[in-house]
Amino acid sequence: MTYRILVVEDSRTQAMRIQLELRRHGLEVEVANTGPNGLQAARNQHPDAVVLDVDLPELDGYAVCRALKEDPQTSHIPIVMLTRYDDAKNALAGLETGAIDYIPKDSYAEHNLIESLRQLGLL
Repeated sequence: MTYRILVVEDSRTQAMRIQLELRRHGLEVEVANTGPNGLQAARNQHPDAVVLDVDLPELDGYAVCRALKEDPQTSHIPIVMLTRYDDAKNALAGLETGAIDYIPKDSYAEHNLIESLRQLGLL
């Protein structure tokens, strides 16, 4: 079974890096580049997990996460937040919105993302 991951990331470079790494592990990947596009894609595609950037145009990642968790159609989808903020305050905010993991964008981001998805049983 191939699992589907939705990546919501406004940086084209970052989205491509994540997409390549996830595909290398056998996952099907879709990308959305704004908060509203991410919401629509999650509702239409029903991915097995969402990788969500915090800093998004139009609607930030925290708001997207809250909206997905409040919607009965998407509330079951695990969300991993990926962000440039690596402090405890922002990590707690991400987890309080319903994310299951909060990963800083650093040199280990892709590795940590793969580990998080592995823990979900998607790899």
